[in-house]
Amino acid sequence: MSVGDTQLSGTVLCIEDEPVCMALVEVILAQHPAVRLVKATGGRDGLRLARSEHPDLVLLDMKLPDISGLQVVRELSELIAERALRVVLLTSDSFSIDVVKALSLGAQEYWHKPLTSERLTVGLSRALEAVRRPGP
Repeated sequence: MSVGDTQLSGTVLCIEDEPVCMALVEVILAQHPAVRLVKATGGRDGLRLARSEHPDLVLLDMKLPDISGLQVVRELSELIAERALRVVLLTSDSFSIDVVKALSLGAQEYWHKPLTSERLTVGLSRALEAVRRPGP
């Protein structure tokens, strides 16, 4: 089955302050009516929405205007550990110590910016499929 054949479903919270990146996420997810997109442009708002909206997946910019992506992961680490939340880091930096720390706290992957439509589509498909699979 190709990525285009996959029926993506679930709730995605995108915590991103870069309008171009957010617009790309919106365009890609608009092609998948069974995916609900929740948006935040700052870490504190993202934390509130992660707790109230119960997303399946969080796309998290590591550099936010109010608090760092690493702090967001720290705050969500209990939900991540309970497998109630899957987090993908978005970063324009090369592999950094903050990415290493966030991965050690439970974030599952990191995607390097700038994101492309293909990278985002393939990554979202993989991440949302992983949410549906039971596992250790």
